[in-house]
Amino acid sequence: MHSYAKPILQVALDVVELKRAVEIAGEALEGGADWIEIGTPLIKSEGMNAVREIKKRYRCTVVADMKTVDVGSTEVEMAAKSGADIVIILALSSNATLSEALRAARKYGCKLMVDLINHPNPLERAKEVEEFADYINVHVGIDQQMLGFDPIEMLEKIAKEVSVPIAVAGGLDAEKAAFCVSKGASIVIVGSNIIKSKDVRASAGKVRKAIDEAFRGKKFEVERKKIEEETREILLKVSTPNISDAMHRSPAMKGIYPLVRGKKVVGRAVTVFTMDGDWAKPVEAIDVAGKGDVIVIKCSGDTAAVWGELATRSCLNKGIEGVIIDGAVRDVDDIRALGYPVFARREVPNAGEPKGFGEINVRINCGGIEVNPEDWIVADDNGVMVIPKQRAYEVARRALEVKKHEERVRAEIEEKGRTLAEVVELYKWEKVR
Repeated sequence: MHSYAKPILQVALDVVELKRAVEIAGEALEGGADWIEIGTPLIKSEGMNAVREIKKRYRCTVVADMKTVDVGSTEVEMAAKSGADIVIILALSSNATLSEALRAARKYGCKLMVDLINHPNPLERAKEVEEFADYINVHVGIDQQMLGFDPIEMLEKIAKEVSVPIAVAGGLDAEKAAFCVSKGASIVIVGSNIIKSKDVRASAGKVRKAIDEAFRGKKFEVERKKIEEETREILLKVSTPNISDAMHRSPAMKGIYPLVRGKKVVGRAVTVFTMDGDWAKPVEAIDVAGKGDVIVIKCSGDTAAVWGELATRSCLNKGIEGVIIDGAVRDVDDIRALGYPVFARREVPNAGEPKGFGEINVRINCGGIEVNPEDWIVADDNGVMVIPKQRAYEVARRALEVKKHEERVRAEIEEKGRTLAEVVELYKWEKVR
């Protein structure tokens, strides 16, 4: 296992606007970054001009994430001549491509980082590519991160098997980066948690401090939260617009609005189907639901209430997060006085009778959206979003990325006096007609 005198902090510029990338790079370097990576999205957007501009502006070590898989010599030559000190090539490439890439790297004075992203046998491939690599990158891509994968499990095994310096990438924050250093990483690559923060300089400094302390022997243990707990924690941080964007502009439930403004609901769905005015199954669902759950009710109509104050008080006693009703509710003034989050289609004074028709924990269609038992519900003043349980962690992570991006854009608007169109270079990216 090879190690530097101190760990290297590589900051990945995974943005598409060059002007923003240049500003972020400067702030990251001031915060303690050693290397600046021109991320693949930026290379695809701006080409080698991005490499040239960062090198010219800062004279720092520049990494070009070409994700090369073929014509290795050509792509390495192109990046090196543009100012790249290190070029990233995929371990999925053939050995012939790796060999040609290494030959070009030596000719043009740059180094090769071989990236294990998406390789089915990363440990074996790491040993095979060692002869071609100046660095090996243990990397979990963004889409895999959203599904809960991280690179730490494989890092220690690979660090023990190869002699070249190991880089690690994949959703790292300060704590995880420090843990990676303690397990043998020489280079930590951080993207989103630095470049999408409101204060890039401070965020880079936080990672810098953590990895230096880890290198000096301070122990860092990453608490592995249960997916359920982490999903809930993230969903509490993001808004329903963030979630909609993360789900490719998915809509909220139609026609269902909060009785109490300023409340947020996050929890697993306990679903109910009932007839118009039949409040038996909705009330029974209170006994079925547990602390942190959300009761989601689909009614056949909305002329008589299936929910009211007494049912609401029962939910408060059990710690149920909230109630969503595609139907009618009554006792609205009392519910508002309790401050309990109830979302409903209609408010009426009259209740029906508890006849007992319907079912609990079945698939329903609520506000035009399919809801299954244990799907995640997130509701706020913007509306009610449903996240399929199989995708909850992924969507939560993607929504958090949306939030971070918006925070960065917001900071540029507030602190630099720019307009939204200027920040996102809107006119450049409009569809060509």
